[in-house]
Amino acid sequence: MRPKRVICSAPSGAGKTTLLRGARQALPALRFSISATTRAPRPQEREGEHYYFFSVPQFQAGIDAGAFVEWEEVYPGTFYGTLHAELARIEAQGGVPLFEVDVKGGLSLKRKFGDDALAIFLAPPDIPTLEARLIARGTETPEQIARRVDKAAWELSFQDRFDVVIVNRDLATAQAELNRTIEAFLAA
Repeated sequence: MRPKRVICSAPSGAGKTTLLRGARQALPALRFSISATTRAPRPQEREGEHYYFFSVPQFQAGIDAGAFVEWEEVYPGTFYGTLHAELARIEAQGGVPLFEVDVKGGLSLKRKFGDDALAIFLAPPDIPTLEARLIARGTETPEQIARRVDKAAWELSFQDRFDVVIVNRDLATAQAELNRTIEAFLAA
């Protein structure tokens, strides 16, 4: 049997991290694929647990060496990517990789893995709700929030390219739908 992979993309503030945490609790075969990034760590984030934090030159060296399954410059000078070593680590443990990636990274992974991957887009109910969630997080400046809201409108234009779209109007409902969707894919 070929390995399966689960890809989840969403705009910032759509509830992706919370929903994926719930999916991992419900479906223990899922193993979070830790992405590499050049952005600075947030106060609660730890190296090798939340992200692998690279300098831009380190990230570029990884690109040049072919270390990434996929990578994107998500914002000018801010790169994110999926390391081949991370995918190998998860699959060596017998787990199913769960990718939490931006829209372009998600579509890139789906192209690479084809039917061996389920690509899920987690959508907010609307842009004003998304903006309110970002403000409530309290982790970003008004300028950063405005940038994320602008990007979210662009990201939403890609949702029809994913296998499944789940709208997070209500967390419990979205969680149940996400868990059922992933469980059905893994059982197929």
